[in-house]
Amino acid sequence: MSWIALAFLVVVVPLGTPRYFADSGFRWPLKQSTTSYLLVAVLGLAGLAAAIGGHLPVASSIPHELVVVASVAAATLGGGPVTETVFRLAAFKRAAGDDAYDEVEPSPLRGGMWIGLLERAAIASTLWASWPEGLAVVLAVKGLGRFSELKQHAAAEQFILGTFVSVLWACAAVGVGRLIGL
Repeated sequence: MSWIALAFLVVVVPLGTPRYFADSGFRWPLKQSTTSYLLVAVLGLAGLAAAIGGHLPVASSIPHELVVVASVAAATLGGGPVTETVFRLAAFKRAAGDDAYDEVEPSPLRGGMWIGLLERAAIASTLWASWPEGLAVVLAVKGLGRFSELKQHAAAEQFILGTFVSVLWACAAVGVGRLIGL
């Protein structure tokens, strides 16, 4: 069952990766929201399979290094589409009595996709290194780097929302990896 959980965790990587090539003209056949929901479902299935597998009498023969690499890759690459979908859900407001959504102003923070990649990789790495204080260091550096931009209300909201989603996604991927490695 642990191998099945690892397979689900590895599937997160190719599902999340196309988002980072969208600006180069590459078109993924699924809508971003669909991809995000699929990413959450696949990571959840990986966690479920890992939790069930941890209670089975068969010992796991998966190399620890493979689990670490897979979970850091899933944390890094899978979190971007999920974070952007949360941004879209937060940035759209329902028109009165209508099912249509009106888009609000564009993102006030530039470079967020690449900062998010680095943030999730650093968080997953610090958790695997058993150095949870690294979370504080990563978030402090991110906050200091964005300090001047956070005076705008919209930028502060996006910063907080993006940080929470990124951190939760990275922690979930590492948690699944730790369940697989039990």
